[in-house]
Amino acid sequence: MKVLTVALVLVVAAAVILRWRRPAWYWLAFGAAFAIGRVLVNYTSVMDACRLTVPPSRWRLALARIANRPVPESRAPRILRLRPTRTGLVLRLKLRPGQDAFDVSAATDRLRHSFAMYGVTSRELRSGVVEVRMTGYDVLKRVHMPTKTDPAPMRVPVALREDGSVHYRDYRAVPHGLTLGATESGKSVFQRNLVVGLAPLDVALVGIDCKQGVELFPLARRFSALADNPDAALDLLEALVIHMGDVYQLIRAEQRITVNVADAEIASDIWDLPDHLRPVPIVVLVDEVAELALFASKDEEKRRDRIITALVRLAQLGRAAGIYLEICGQRFGSELGKGITMLRAQLTGRTAHRVNDESSANMAFGDIAPDAVLAAIQIPTETPGIAVTGDSSGGWARIRAPHTSLRQAVNICNRYADRTPDVPALAPFRPVVGSLAPASEPLAKTAPATA
Repeated sequence: MKVLTVALVLVVAAAVILRWRRPAWYWLAFGAAFAIGRVLVNYTSVMDACRLTVPPSRWRLALARIANRPVPESRAPRILRLRPTRTGLVLRLKLRPGQDAFDVSAATDRLRHSFAMYGVTSRELRSGVVEVRMTGYDVLKRVHMPTKTDPAPMRVPVALREDGSVHYRDYRAVPHGLTLGATESGKSVFQRNLVVGLAPLDVALVGIDCKQGVELFPLARRFSALADNPDAALDLLEALVIHMGDVYQLIRAEQRITVNVADAEIASDIWDLPDHLRPVPIVVLVDEVAELALFASKDEEKRRDRIITALVRLAQLGRAAGIYLEICGQRFGSELGKGITMLRAQLTGRTAHRVNDESSANMAFGDIAPDAVLAAIQIPTETPGIAVTGDSSGGWARIRAPHTSLRQAVNICNRYADRTPDVPALAPFRPVVGSLAPASEPLAKTAPATA
């Protein structure tokens, strides 16, 4: 009896320590089993309390009257699958006639309380089938990316979603993106994760950092072109516009639209070209867009108009030529001048870190996902790195990128420096770098911890 008591005390102590220090281990060891038990035991009563049941059908009522049996109970959605994950549970439900996915989505907060889970989200898989993802702990408190992800060409994992899934930046699906955030909100760390994810890929990185290059120039070995002031940025953007025209001429020359060419072989963008002819895709990272749009004289105003015009052209026409924009800033509103709202309309992917006012959140989500505005202004100051992401579909989610220090990003860019492509149009803007510094040499700036 004493041995059993000691063993029980040790198990309880281990559970407490794991829950405090390693919530993921605690979930896999103890939490998942307890949660599955709660869901299976309380499922019917919870569904009824959350108004996710339907009354019995007429034929069941008729059979009950004929057989002189009690009236059948209301039926809850049928469980098709219940499986644990490293962060929670995934519950797949088959809806009953008369129910829709919105009913489940509207009841997610009540389900969270009823099943004693940390968070609950739902999405429709197909007609009549809904997937409910439940998280057992705060996965954004300490971000640990899974060891196995599902990358693809021009698709990189950059953050973790609040439901435990990986957030990918897919440039072929969402070509251009906008990232907003106040100072010390984690925006720079998010940008570093993008660079780190793109570094091993066959892609040309182009950077515009008008803060004298303090953010992007330490990563220069992996960049094909860099600009650290508005004048250099203008020349670089106009060179990209000329390069885009050359790529379109190549695509047009290779379309070969004849009766003998199959539909699948007709080229309309660089991804339809043969591998030996395909130009290298280009990702343009603008660190602070306001520095390109502000002006104090007539000459600076003319330069600003040319810069915004080039950015709008790249946003409107660059996708087929393999040119993708990733624009960052603290604000991105009409006060930056004409052409800004036209540019913002072309930036499909939106990510907002902590902002200082509601109007900044409206700049990101007011035109695509109004529900995300409230979530963006509620991000607390003491949790840098947490952001809200959305796109033109209207959906949104809370994410957090893992903390990547500037030293780590520099080491990864140096490791893949040999993958930096030479783009002739960008050769004049290729950064000049010296010999490699020792790996142990500290850099002056480190990012605020986000994990």
